[in-house]
Amino acid sequence: MKAIILKTILFITACCMLIACGTKENEATAHEEHHDEEGSVELSQVQFTRAGIELGKIEMKNLSSTISVNGVLDAPPQNMVSVSALMGGFIKSTDLLQGMRVKKGQVIATLQNTDFIEIQTQYLESIQKLKFLELEYKRQEELSKENVASAKTFQQVSSDYNSLQATIGGLEEKLKVLNIDPSTLTKSTIRSIVNIYSPINGYVTTVNVNIGRFVNPQDVICEIVDTEHLHAELTVFEKDISKLKIGQKLRFVLVNESGKERTASIYLINHQISPERTIRVHAHIDKEDPNLMPNMYLKALIEVGENNKTTALPEQAIVNAGGKSYIFIKDDGHGHEHTEEKHAEGEAPHAEGFAFRAIEVTKGITENGFTEVLLPEGFEIDHAEVVIKGAYDLLAKMNNSEEEGHSH
Repeated sequence: MKAIILKTILFITACCMLIACGTKENEATAHEEHHDEEGSVELSQVQFTRAGIELGKIEMKNLSSTISVNGVLDAPPQNMVSVSALMGGFIKSTDLLQGMRVKKGQVIATLQNTDFIEIQTQYLESIQKLKFLELEYKRQEELSKENVASAKTFQQVSSDYNSLQATIGGLEEKLKVLNIDPSTLTKSTIRSIVNIYSPINGYVTTVNVNIGRFVNPQDVICEIVDTEHLHAELTVFEKDISKLKIGQKLRFVLVNESGKERTASIYLINHQISPERTIRVHAHIDKEDPNLMPNMYLKALIEVGENNKTTALPEQAIVNAGGKSYIFIKDDGHGHEHTEEKHAEGEAPHAEGFAFRAIEVTKGITENGFTEVLLPEGFEIDHAEVVIKGAYDLLAKMNNSEEEGHSH
């Protein structure tokens, strides 16, 4: 009998201990869950600046029904110019350097050749001869009408007059090629040096001459590229050709940049498949950027599906802790209340700072540096300021604050 009573007492004691342990675990779990939802951190103005925190908004992006492609930035043919000397000569002077910015009509080099003098001399002499022939032509025309002079004489003068006019016309075009205005040419302005001008605005990409070098008409002096109207040349695989349409939007990032996304629209689709089973797609960039340069590599996402947009943030705005995903939003009211409480207790208020609150989210697909985020119910997208840079710094500070609190 005593043994039965003893066993009963031990059984009841064990049950009580298990119930107590379970209660403590539940309380601890509830405390952790509550802490996850209500985790917050404060930064002073100095800490905020040092951490390099940047705030942004949650964006609506189409992260599904896209084609991932590669490509390069390119300039259209009319924005790429190879400058040549249309008549041969020696380079007398030039200040050309690769990367130099030049304007349309700017002198980029001077060319010297004694043949230029001969062309100008021939033109001025022909002009004087034409004046004489013009008078003779009119005189013979009158005599011919009155049957005083023979028709053969008038025909000869007429032929000489028309031939000289043609010669003068040819010399005028040569002078224009040399950038010499025939209307201003006189015997006192004859010169052996002519200017070569830039035909467009742009940047010098190649220089093939130096002072004293003789250049022929087929030689390229320099190459100039206008980078204000670059476009994206994309390479699309054969299996995705049927999904492409003129006007489709695409988003791209440069390989040498991170996070900066640009947009463009498909303008032309090539109809020839290369031996690699790809086609070239020409896209116009929506917003021109003078910092872009030809032949920069890019990665793009072409939006080929319906416009099913979802909430998204840059990848670096989402942090992971304890197997969950979080974002930090600016909590304008938190730091203000904390300051007022300290002030009421007689403590000096801390310097003006910033408060941030961790919000648990669910991650979706990731494309081109952006990740889909499923937000908790009631989240105010329009008003929330989200930390898009420096989120992991906030997480580290929040964890340090928690450890200090537990140690006390």
